[in-house]
Amino acid sequence: MRFTKMEGLGNDYVYVNCFQEKIDDPAAVAVKVSDRHFGIGSDGLILIKPSDVADFKMDMYNADGSQAEMCGNGIRCVAKYVYDYGLTDKTRISIETLAGIKYLDLKIENGKVALITVNMGAPELNPANIPVVSDAEKVIGEEIVVGGVSYAMTCVSMGNPHCVVFVEDTEHFPLEDVGPDFENHERFPKRINTEFVQILDDRTVNMRVWERGSGETLACGTGACASTVACVLNGLTEEEITLHLLGGDLMVRWDREANLVYMTGPAKVVFDGEIAL
Repeated sequence: MRFTKMEGLGNDYVYVNCFQEKIDDPAAVAVKVSDRHFGIGSDGLILIKPSDVADFKMDMYNADGSQAEMCGNGIRCVAKYVYDYGLTDKTRISIETLAGIKYLDLKIENGKVALITVNMGAPELNPANIPVVSDAEKVIGEEIVVGGVSYAMTCVSMGNPHCVVFVEDTEHFPLEDVGPDFENHERFPKRINTEFVQILDDRTVNMRVWERGSGETLACGTGACASTVACVLNGLTEEEITLHLLGGDLMVRWDREANLVYMTGPAKVVFDGEIAL
C-alpha cells in the first residue's frame, strides 16, 4: 500500500489515495499503520476518495480502528494532498465527510499549499445531537463529576462530540489521568473528545486535548473550533482567537451572525512510502 504521512500541527495521519489504492479493511489497517513501534506511526488513517456530492471524500479512522466523523487538522492535510499531488488545480474545494460537506480555501505559495481556511459549519449545541446526557437546552458551564472531581463543562459538536473544560494551567494539568475518565464517562453515549483550555486573554488561549480513540494528540482542529465556541458562550474571549496547541497555533473565528466557524492553519507532508499489509 502506498501512502503519504502528513501532519497538521503535529496531529499526524497516514493518508491513502484511494483513487489508486484499495483498502478492504480500513479499521484493521488503521490499527497497524498507527503503531509507532511496529507500524508507520500516526494518530490514525485517512482515506482520500472520489465523491458523488463534493470534489473529494475523506474517510478517517482513529488509531484504535474506530471511525471518526471529522478531523479539522486531517481535512487541511487532505486539501494540501489533492492540490500538491495534482488531483485538482482548484484553490477552493469541497470535501465530503461523515459530518457533512466542508468547504476549504487554499493559500498557495511557490506552487504548494501553505495555509488552509476551512468553513467548519455551524456548531451543534443541542445535547441530544452532540450527544451528551443532559436535561438542559444547552450544556454551558454545567457540572460534571469525573474521578470524584467536579468540573464545569461546555459541550459542542463540530461534526464530532467535544467537551470543553476551563482550567487554570494546561501545562501541569494531569491529562493522562483525567482524559480517559472523561472519554468513557456515562454521560457521553458515543464517548467524547475533551479539551482543557486556559484563558490567557480575550484573544488567546492555551489548549490540550484528549481525543477519543487516540489519547492526547498534539492538536485537534474540531476541538479548537469547539473550544472557541465554548470560550465565546462563557463570555471569556472575543469571537476570533488564537489557540496555542502543543503542535502549534490555530486561528479560529466564530461568525455568530452567520453561525459559521472558520479555522485557519497549516498542513505539511512528512514523507511518502509503501508498506506491506
